[in-house]
Order: sequence, then structure tokens, then C-alpha cells
Amino acid sequence: MPDTQPRSAIDDFLAGDTFAVAGASTNRAKYGNKMLRCYQQHGRTVWAVNPRAETIEGAPCYPTLADLPGPVHGLSIITPPAITEELVEEAAAAGIPRLWMQPGAESRRAVERARELGMDVIAGGPCLLVVLGYRE
Repeated sequence: MPDTQPRSAIDDFLAGDTFAVAGASTNRAKYGNKMLRCYQQHGRTVWAVNPRAETIEGAPCYPTLADLPGPVHGLSIITPPAITEELVEEAAAAGIPRLWMQPGAESRRAVERARELGMDVIAGGPCLLVVLGYRE
């Protein structure tokens, strides 16, 4: 899926200060964990979303997007495409305006639905870890 988003979409996504990671993982080898740590390395407020964990990397973990404690500027999604499609609906209901579907998480259906709902979407493009710069 080719990236149709201009660099300005990435800049707008990163301009906020509160983010969430759907698909955050307790396993440090998984990208869902690295994504969370990347936000932390860059001093961003980040909430983990995973229904099977209470905390990840010291951050409180929430079972669903509806459970997040406040507004989210942008949601990074690192889940299988079928779950991503469900998360688009949850994000819309939670009032999250920006989605970054990480490589492998996106599907044409999820991207189209998010845009129908008026969300800004980054998909088919670079990984947040590359753009922000992640250190192991």
C-alpha cells in the first residue's frame, strides 16, 4: 500500500504531546514495545493500549481506547490489519483525530474507513521508529 500522505501529515501527527500505542507489548523484542519506548525516549506523553497488561515500560496500560484517561493527539497502531479495522471505529468514537498505521498494520479498508470518518491517516509509509529515531 503506497504512502499517499505528504510529509506535512507526519509533521502534524508529531506536533502533539499526547499519544497512544494500540498493540503495545510487554515483550521488549516486539515493535509494539519499541514504539512505546520511542515515544518515551522523545519525552512524549504516551499511553499503552493492551487488554492483557496493567503497565508496560512503566506506563499505565488501558484495555481499550475508550478507557484512556484523556484526549489523544495521535494513535500509533501496530496490530494485525483485522484489529486495525476495529480500532478505526474505536478511535473515531474516542475522538482521536490522527492515526498512524505502522507498516504491516494497515489495510485498504481501514484507511478508507478512517478517511470516511474524517480522520487524518498515515499508512503505507515510514515507521515511526525511523522518523523519530529509536535507540535500543
